[in-house]
Amino acid sequence: MTATPLPAPPAETARAFAADRVAVVDLRLTDFRNHATAEISSDGRHVVLAGDNGTGKTNLLEALSLLTPGRGFRRARLDEMARIGGSGGWSLFARLDGPDGAVRIGTGAEPGTGDDESRQRRVRIDGVAARSTDELLDHCRVLWLTPAMDGLFTGPAADRRRFLDRLVLAVDPGHGARVSAYEKAMRGRNRLLEDDRLDLDWLTAIEDQMAELGVAVASARVETVACLERLIEATRADAPFPHAELALEGDLEAMVARGGPSAEAEDLWRARLAETRRRDKAAGRTLDGPHRADLAVRHGPKAMPAHLSSTGEQKALLLGLVLAHARLVGETTGRAPLLLLDEIAAHLDPRRRGELFDVLEALGSQCWMTGTDATAFEALGDRASLWTLAGGRIDQTR
Repeated sequence: MTATPLPAPPAETARAFAADRVAVVDLRLTDFRNHATAEISSDGRHVVLAGDNGTGKTNLLEALSLLTPGRGFRRARLDEMARIGGSGGWSLFARLDGPDGAVRIGTGAEPGTGDDESRQRRVRIDGVAARSTDELLDHCRVLWLTPAMDGLFTGPAADRRRFLDRLVLAVDPGHGARVSAYEKAMRGRNRLLEDDRLDLDWLTAIEDQMAELGVAVASARVETVACLERLIEATRADAPFPHAELALEGDLEAMVARGGPSAEAEDLWRARLAETRRRDKAAGRTLDGPHRADLAVRHGPKAMPAHLSSTGEQKALLLGLVLAHARLVGETTGRAPLLLLDEIAAHLDPRRRGELFDVLEALGSQCWMTGTDATAFEALGDRASLWTLAGGRIDQTR
């Protein structure tokens, strides 16, 4: 099993790229978070949501993050998304306008008393039930930046690995399924190693699967990071935010990065798993593999690790990385991703805000942004519609 190769981004630094715009033109929520009902109709421009803390701005962005596979940017359980005092279920309807015309997407969860694992998020596309949430990627790619990500460079490796996999998923729709299948196989191996009466044939079969899936996961990560690095290098002279230098850390990732046939890497990793059975049994878990990889980020202009940079520098670095990834998604898929930027203007001075808005326009993406101060978005002018949240109401004010 191999990852789908990505087309390399162009090397020209000043070339304007043409990616088709995908915009959410209608959004309706029922019993989602604090919203009993909520409706926003857009003409395809950027959307600014302004209001005091606690009015539900971020909840609207979280709903939009469910237009892609996964649990949204909060990684919440289905029951956590349901409004307190509501039916116990919730629903989202969105109408998208893109190169294929209008697409209607509905998703949600029925009321239920079982645990989250026994409930499923339902998805319908143009009235037809989707076989899996992966079908959402045929119509929209969604990227986000939230205040919860501010500690990405100083937090645990698992957070950066999850961030990296979101980057990969946006350009390689099969990546999420491969990661899930690898983790399932790994859990199976761990359980077998705990058993005193070890079934060697079954263990070997699981390790075969882990080797195949692990190499595919590592290959997709290595290729995406390489493409992103090339794009950052080609465009950094014109970028308003500091550029990131990226490196993947992990034994399997290093093996894949050296090149060679995938089958050879699978054979080497299969042997590695067999050799480490005794050690992993003693540890109670599999100690090596793509589940232990890390994304190392450096502040390019200062040539220093990102985690040693100031809080403001880390914020600007992360923003620059997300914007570069948005451009990569547009160039590799031909469709500009939907961007969700929560409280994005709070830590940017007026000059940086203006530069950000200009970059968003050049990307061709529709961007939904939140903030407590509507005046922070004045530089957008008529490029965005402004919606104000107050007293349980959502009103368009511009």
